[in-house]
Amino acid sequence: MIDAILNRRSIRKYADEPVSDEQVRQLLLAGMAAPSALGTEPWLFVVIKDPDVLARVPEAHPYSKMVPKASAAIVVCHDERVEKGVDWYVQDCAAATENILIAASALGLGAVWLGVYPRQDRVDGLRELLGLEPHFMPFSLIPIGHPGEHKAAKDTFK
Repeated sequence: MIDAILNRRSIRKYADEPVSDEQVRQLLLAGMAAPSALGTEPWLFVVIKDPDVLARVPEAHPYSKMVPKASAAIVVCHDERVEKGVDWYVQDCAAATENILIAASALGLGAVWLGVYPRQDRVDGLRELLGLEPHFMPFSLIPIGHPGEHKAAKDTFK
């Protein structure tokens, strides 16, 4: 697991090879294993595999031009109905996002974290594109695929 963490890089180019349903399932399990303040687990994960929907994502997010080439994407959302008075969902959804990125690295997949929240235009655009109910707030967008590029691990220890 340490190798997956240390070698994880933001991958924006993908090979033309599908990500399996089992790989997506493992990524979702990793996201759900993230720590959660007060045990609220305020997340909802939306998996996009439909090429037509992937192709439309850049209409909702200006920095998502790589998404149409990805095999899949996961949108980590906050379910506003489960909040217990304090906005811990930012940390909770960030932890879930990072778990998914590390799991993708461990599975030999490429992924990148695209921020959605707090940019209201991105939140609204993805909410509309995906037909999300108003209480589901898109937090992050993670395109996933087999890497079409290799980036060496960075040594940032100082």
